[in-house]
Amino acid sequence: MTKILLNSLREYKKDAIKTPIIVIGEVIMECIIPFFIARLVNLLQAGKATPHVLWTYGLALFAMGCFSLFFGAWAGITAANASAGFAKNLRRDLFTNIQSFSFENIDKFSASSLVTRMTTDITNVQMAFMMIIRIAVRAPLMIVFSFMMAYMMGGSLSFIFLFTIPVLGGGLFYISKKVMPLFKAVFNKYDKLNASVQENINGIRVVKSFVREDYENKKFFNAAEDVRGDFTRAEKILAINAPLMQFCLYLVVVFTLSFGSYRVISTGALGLNVGQLSSILTYSFQILISLMMLSMIFVMITISTESAERIVAVLSEKSTLTNPEHPLMEVKNGDIEFKNVSFKYSSKADRNALDHVNLSIKSGETVGIIGGTGSSKTSLVNLISRLYDVTEGEVLVGDHNVKEYDLVTLRDQVSVVLQK
Repeated sequence: MTKILLNSLREYKKDAIKTPIIVIGEVIMECIIPFFIARLVNLLQAGKATPHVLWTYGLALFAMGCFSLFFGAWAGITAANASAGFAKNLRRDLFTNIQSFSFENIDKFSASSLVTRMTTDITNVQMAFMMIIRIAVRAPLMIVFSFMMAYMMGGSLSFIFLFTIPVLGGGLFYISKKVMPLFKAVFNKYDKLNASVQENINGIRVVKSFVREDYENKKFFNAAEDVRGDFTRAEKILAINAPLMQFCLYLVVVFTLSFGSYRVISTGALGLNVGQLSSILTYSFQILISLMMLSMIFVMITISTESAERIVAVLSEKSTLTNPEHPLMEVKNGDIEFKNVSFKYSSKADRNALDHVNLSIKSGETVGIIGGTGSSKTSLVNLISRLYDVTEGEVLVGDHNVKEYDLVTLRDQVSVVLQK
């Protein structure tokens, strides 16, 4: 699935590669700043902070802050370019493939589902991709570097951070297990919601003529209520993520302040000084904020995984109608002939829509086909331009089977105005 999606990255591959590299520079700057602040605090406490020292440290911290800001802004720009470009190419590839579909392919997905996949689903994948190339790189690096720096500054005191990993891991696993089925179901309901809107736009005159507004309104609100219900249940489960993160955050803060202060006082600042304690506290915030970012990425990827699968399903779909190896590129005349034609929309259908039809129309003749709604008039016409393939028999145009023609050539010569 990932390989198929990344084929749409193309000219934005450089921005996608540059973003993680730039993020590394941002993380290094943010991890070094607390280290320098700790040294400055120790100098102030020892009374060694001369004006020269203050200016030196001040300028160094200002420069590191500027570099961190520069790397952060640069990474944001490249991530936005890569994700927006990726979504543009993905939408183009999806649209191009849909244009090659036969009506049978479109019936398989439904028009409303294809609209959802080109809009909501691609937006979800775009957001997830932007988070993956930026935040999903930044957060783990920040956790690793901050833990290393905290261990250098505080030794065994930093091992409190390891407690949060199994707690958060277990919580996220529980959330994933409960939320994934809900998101899978909600996208199918999105399709039904779009279908309701599409039907009402296409058939607005019929709805008004038969005074069906109340019925259609009720149908739409039921579909919207289904979507709301599933999202509400999913969000209630995802809401567990916030208090879980807060619990871990405040537990680490309380532990660090309590035991850190005790070590500072009991060792006379020899085992741990004030500067080191302040830097450990800063690193603890950096680690837990990074864990919170990872949980946000986890939620977004959880949502987008189903969207990605739906997009790949369309990209991987091949048209049921293909050109022959050596297609005819010219339609010599307008003669049409149906020879014992039978047709059904699905191989699993019990009955044929058309059954053993024999029909001959000479070039220049005008023929009207009359029948009630559902009598397969449109199905008959669609076979002439090969919007569907016959199940049995053959359709001839210009004395040749329609399957022998180039599809574009045939459809350029057979003008059809569909009712949809």
